[in-house]
Amino acid sequence: MSATSFHIFLGIMSLTAAAVFIALYRIKAGYGMLRDGKWGPCIGNRIGWMLMEAPVFLVMCAFWLGSARRWEPVPLVFFALFQLHYLNRAFVYPLLLRGKSKMPLGIIVMGIVFNVLNACMQGGWIFYLAPEGRYSLPWLWSPQFIAGTLLFFAGMGINLHSDRIVRNLRKPGDTRHYLPKGGLFDYVTSANYFGEIVEWAGFAVLTWSWAGAVFALWTFANLVPRADALHRRYREEFGPEFGKRPLKRVIPFIY
Repeated sequence: MSATSFHIFLGIMSLTAAAVFIALYRIKAGYGMLRDGKWGPCIGNRIGWMLMEAPVFLVMCAFWLGSARRWEPVPLVFFALFQLHYLNRAFVYPLLLRGKSKMPLGIIVMGIVFNVLNACMQGGWIFYLAPEGRYSLPWLWSPQFIAGTLLFFAGMGINLHSDRIVRNLRKPGDTRHYLPKGGLFDYVTSANYFGEIVEWAGFAVLTWSWAGAVFALWTFANLVPRADALHRRYREEFGPEFGKRPLKRVIPFIY
């Protein structure tokens, strides 16, 4: 792909993210607590998450293996950070899930499509289309890399901690819903989403790239409307208990 074609691709992805953001305020992403049976047949959550998230990990590996830059220090660090997230999301997180929840095939297919496109954005930029010499060794002590890396790990920490809180809400055999508490759940109803938004905003900063920024935009566009839907669901289900806690949706003190 030429640089011109790649930038057109990123532009289309940006416009699509904006459309998805608007659409998801009208259409519920039907999985997890919001599963409504409208997105096709369902399979177990563990297999669903693996099928949905593993492709981005594998496609990024293919981009890395085929690149002449694969052993350059800075692209290798970018690759390691990106893959660290998806190693957890595709192969560790699913194994830690409890209960017998299911995921619709329609959601899985859409997730696979986006993940492959995202691997093309990040892998294409980092390993093939970034200008020669842009990511030389001094990049690793540049202000944007340091600030972005701190954001990335802060977001990852929030995300992992919040996922742990959600996993431990139920005892074995329990199928009830609970209002999460602790950590950033004392401020927002979707602390795990906030962590992921911060994480990929950090990746955009540390790579200082349009490709990274488009991924951060997509993360925001996908998760913020879902956080709003979950917030409204919690309010309906937990009524008085929910009213006692001045919780925002996903961004502490703001939204």
